[in-house]
Amino acid sequence: MPETTPLPDPRRWKALIFIALAQLMVVLDATIVNIALPSAQADLGISDGNRQWVITAYALAFGGLLLFGGRIADLWGRKRAFVIGLVGFALASAFGGVAVNTAMLLSARALQGAFGALLAPAALSLLAVTFSEAKERAKAFGIFGAIAGGGGAVGLLLGGVFTEYLNWRWTFFVNIPIAAIAVVGALAVVHEPAGSRNPAKLDVPGVILATLGLVSLVYGFTRAESDGWTAGLTLGLFVAAAVLLAAFVVVERKVASPLLPLRVVADRNRGGVYAALGLASIGMFGLFLFLVYYLQGIKHYSPVSSGLAFLPMMATMIAGSTQIGARLMMRVPARWLMFPGFLLAAVGQLLLTRIDVDTPYATGILPGLVLMGLGMGTAFMPAMSLATHGVQARDAGVASAMVNTSQQVGGAIGTALLNTIAASAVTDYLKSHAAEATSPQAAKLVGLNATVHSFQTGIAWAVGILTLASLVSLVFVNAGRPGGNAKGAEAESAEDAIPVMAH
Repeated sequence: MPETTPLPDPRRWKALIFIALAQLMVVLDATIVNIALPSAQADLGISDGNRQWVITAYALAFGGLLLFGGRIADLWGRKRAFVIGLVGFALASAFGGVAVNTAMLLSARALQGAFGALLAPAALSLLAVTFSEAKERAKAFGIFGAIAGGGGAVGLLLGGVFTEYLNWRWTFFVNIPIAAIAVVGALAVVHEPAGSRNPAKLDVPGVILATLGLVSLVYGFTRAESDGWTAGLTLGLFVAAAVLLAAFVVVERKVASPLLPLRVVADRNRGGVYAALGLASIGMFGLFLFLVYYLQGIKHYSPVSSGLAFLPMMATMIAGSTQIGARLMMRVPARWLMFPGFLLAAVGQLLLTRIDVDTPYATGILPGLVLMGLGMGTAFMPAMSLATHGVQARDAGVASAMVNTSQQVGGAIGTALLNTIAASAVTDYLKSHAAEATSPQAAKLVGLNATVHSFQTGIAWAVGILTLASLVSLVFVNAGRPGGNAKGAEAESAEDAIPVMAH
């Protein structure tokens, strides 16, 4: 018989508040430090060579350890993993806030990433096992999806406020009260359904291979950005990632209790969702990256003003998620929300490829951001729900980890790939317009135009990648409504049990 939860937890909506708060903290930390980085660099005397490690240390630890964190949540219990992740994240943030040198700051960022890798899948899997009734699941994932999608914009805004009016250290300290509130709330109202843990032993070879493989992949893309795609170290890291991840798949097929049961990703719908979310993350990170540089470097916006510029996108993302996605999820198959959602976001980015040195915000930037937010909100919500829907309770943590892994790896690829493309575009533009630099004033204008051209080029690539995400969701995601009651699998063996999907 399929597993069922006898009665919904009466405190589940209160639990959602604290689960969503923890998710917001993890997501905003991926961007909040970006705006504060120049101030931190000057204050601590961080070299230009080490500067990227403030971002990379977090991404490597988070992306590399997510599958491990997801499986730990399945083994220990999600509530315990959730609370430990929150406490650890807060302590790592405190350590970063009081950093007196480069080593302390980089260590704090790596620790934040490690505890985030435990916290993020625990949060999503708690949500997946807490809300099993169709309409409630749609509403809960609508709220969670909006926060997961919009947290990056919140990070940019808060980073600007803290840097401009307080101190860069507050980009770390802000996590302490957030985590404290979430811990108290979790202990009081978060309840994990009985019998949803996975009592199997930890797959140590799988942990080692997956962690090293994902770290090699993410680090390979960050080195490509700084050293070039054909550099020896870059190629070596990509080869190592391919070998390690191939070995990981071989090991997972043979061990009795795999870290990532292949049934989780072999399902056509979940595989399609992970691929679409990864591609969408490449496009999203590209947009944040180029628009922040454009607003601050070309338009001379202050950190706070550039953060505020993203608020309309966040508002429409929340509207798309809670008003469109959540309302239609019960009536429309997931692909018919994800496909048009990602396509609408691609159209929004296409509008932004027309920016130039003098583009006004209201007519040249705002319409693109509004469409981007609306599309992403509509697509993210059913994607988040479908990624964990129908999976066996014992695999909820690792299925949730795959959502975060696809987004993190996508973000790392997006940052490196689109930055490299933009850098090449600058060089080409300067070469082809060298004759126009006839005076210092003209040379300055050529330089500005070259920079804007590079943003246009990077965003144009992001448009193509987002379009591909929409096509992947159309072709591969063939499940019915992801809002149907989450079902467990029939009582089959751990090796060949296939999760029951809604149709």
